[in-house]
Amino acid sequence: MLASPRYFSLNGTVLSNIVIATRESRLAIWQAEHVKALLQEQGHAVSLLGMTTRGDQILDRSLSKVGGKGLFVKELELALEEGRADIAVHSLKDVPMDLPEGFALACVLEREDPRDALVSSRFDSLDALPQGAVVGTSSLRRVVLLRSLRPDLRIEPLRGNLDTRLRKLDEGQYDAIVLAAAGLKRLGLGGRIREVFEPDAMLPAAGQGALGIEVRADRADLIELLAALGSRPDWLATAAERAVSRAMGGSCSMPLAAHARWQPGGELRIDAAWGDPEGAAPLVRVHVEANVPDFAQAGALGDSAADLLRAGGAH
Repeated sequence: MLASPRYFSLNGTVLSNIVIATRESRLAIWQAEHVKALLQEQGHAVSLLGMTTRGDQILDRSLSKVGGKGLFVKELELALEEGRADIAVHSLKDVPMDLPEGFALACVLEREDPRDALVSSRFDSLDALPQGAVVGTSSLRRVVLLRSLRPDLRIEPLRGNLDTRLRKLDEGQYDAIVLAAAGLKRLGLGGRIREVFEPDAMLPAAGQGALGIEVRADRADLIELLAALGSRPDWLATAAERAVSRAMGGSCSMPLAAHARWQPGGELRIDAAWGDPEGAAPLVRVHVEANVPDFAQAGALGDSAADLLRAGGAH
């Protein structure tokens, strides 16, 4: 299907409206509104196209069993393909490692806090939870990392958008839940956080805390326009993280963590971890660092971390 005629001159003059495809959860709308405001500051006219995705509809099964986090982006990509929208704003950790043919990431925005956070109505920290406490998460990564820290905990599935998860906690279904700190902070809910896990304890997921903007690959006009919104250091760091997942065949069905940080000397260090959700193999953690001036080197660094994981027993 042909795209609708929305084009932008490269000198910044707006010729028509930029339509942003977004999921309809409160957090997704915040993210889309954030990008809308950035574009409006540049003088562009912007509107939102709210959509419900398969990932939002299926709440009774874990994502790893129903198709992975790509379920959160497929409907948005269809809107781009059909010309109903021009760009899609995603939480980068929800974006598959390899985009479908004809699509591209135009930029990655400045990253929010990438760490995980413990939220509880009664307990101030992971250490304060009583033996056998019920902790909610549907992330296999969080499951294996929590078990490495507190093997006595009872970890139960937790699906739904951020507000739904908080409601289930407040109803007493869990003693604590683990969420991304970024989402809580973006929605002004930082006060719900009881403990933020440092990466040495709970290594974040690839891309966690970052927003990516997806476009059709043939939209050179939009790619150039959106470049001004991006953060190159954060894009390089998340590219290295995503390279680890790509090299490991990563999806939400793999208990894999990858987190890259710029060092004082200018090198990029990436830490990665892999665990067995059945507990039959020990947790594998590795790190590697290198000078990363471009995306090719970011990918190479991620590949090196994946090689070390496999050498340590990850599969």
